[in-house]
Amino acid sequence: MNILDIKGYSSENTLIDLLGIESVELSPDRVVMKMPVLPRVHQPYGILHGGASVVLAETAASIGAWLNCDLDKEVPVGLEINANHVRPKQEGTVLAEAIPVHKGKTTMVWEIKICDEKDKLICISRCTMAIRPNQK
Repeated sequence: MNILDIKGYSSENTLIDLLGIESVELSPDRVVMKMPVLPRVHQPYGILHGGASVVLAETAASIGAWLNCDLDKEVPVGLEINANHVRPKQEGTVLAEAIPVHKGKTTMVWEIKICDEKDKLICISRCTMAIRPNQK
């Protein structure tokens, strides 16, 4: 599945587009996204900014939640996210793998591991999504 196949999804002219985040694998039980580590995602010390990692993590969790919702009736929105940044990254690519921990009627909880090309953990995150009625 391509990210553009998701009903109503567009990342054009968004933070996702600006950071270069792309889909690798999309399913209701596993989402993998990638992001290049370039100067535009660095903090002042020349390493991956924690905020960029959090954007990548929430993007993966959000898309996973979208794939589990009937978008004609409901829409997932971010409720809470936390992240532990465990290793710096200066260049290359990071991959975020999001796996659902809980899929309920009103909330979903996703665990997201962000790793480098050698599968070394860069950041681990947990994101809670609220499932709201679609009021369109």
